[in-house]
Amino acid sequence: MPVTSAKEKIQWISFEEAEKKMKSDPRPILIDVYTDWCGWCKVMDKKTYDHAKVADYINKQYYAIKFDAESKTPITWRGKTYQFEAQYRMHGLAFELLGGNAGYPTTVFIPVNPAEPQAIPGFLQPTEIHPLLTYFSEGHHQKIRFDKYAEKFKSNW
Repeated sequence: MPVTSAKEKIQWISFEEAEKKMKSDPRPILIDVYTDWCGWCKVMDKKTYDHAKVADYINKQYYAIKFDAESKTPITWRGKTYQFEAQYRMHGLAFELLGGNAGYPTTVFIPVNPAEPQAIPGFLQPTEIHPLLTYFSEGHHQKIRFDKYAEKFKSNW
């Protein structure tokens, strides 16, 4: 596995920064929804997000957000402020992005058009995230179902 250098690390930004950048340079958004206690989240950080080709692709094609689903910090996103929701034991924005399904890690893709979040639960190897990254960043989600796209996709990672 290629190890990342400091230059190749994913440039994680906040929701607020992503929203601001979207106004002048629209890109899809990738959100890594994790918790501090999640072992598979830590494995995904080391094996997938620290992979040089994954980091390079995400930095060039996406705005990347790392989001602790149990954060207590209020977040304003698309004109609505979300808080930690004690009854769900998760942040309200995480609840919305994950459709109420608390599973970690979950990778959420928000395409530029349409902008409906697509939550992909579970650990993803670099070769498993590669077709997802290209599917959403290259606009294939508007033309073909992912299962059909994935059948023909060949990862070189």
